[in-house]
Amino acid sequence: MKTERLLTNIYSSDLPASRDFYVQRFGFEVAYDSDWFVNLLSPDKKFEIGIIDKDSEVIPEGHRGQQPQGVYLTFVVPDVARWLEEAKAAGVEIVASLKDTEYGQRRCLVKDPNGLLLDVSTPVSRLEKK
Repeated sequence: MKTERLLTNIYSSDLPASRDFYVQRFGFEVAYDSDWFVNLLSPDKKFEIGIIDKDSEVIPEGHRGQQPQGVYLTFVVPDVARWLEEAKAAGVEIVASLKDTEYGQRRCLVKDPNGLLLDVSTPVSRLEKK
């Protein structure tokens, strides 16, 4: 069976803060905004994130109220060093500063407003061409 859409939903206790974080830090656009769910799209409409109130009735009872766990999201950006400078200025929680990896990425680790770990990176080969 072919997958027609993949949407990552993030649990949140503060939808406006989460929405604003992804809009400001990654350029997502708000496609839908309510008191229990926010749908965000990248400007080219390729990528999609859902942010859902962690106490919403659409979340099965045994999973409501939980913090995000067991997953992290990776965002590849044009210039991770510049992204990190802007994130620091905005007060984003930094978990690990810039580091070149053995698999060819320069990356940093940060947390979103919900405590979800984010890997933000740029291929080193792209940076060397600048």
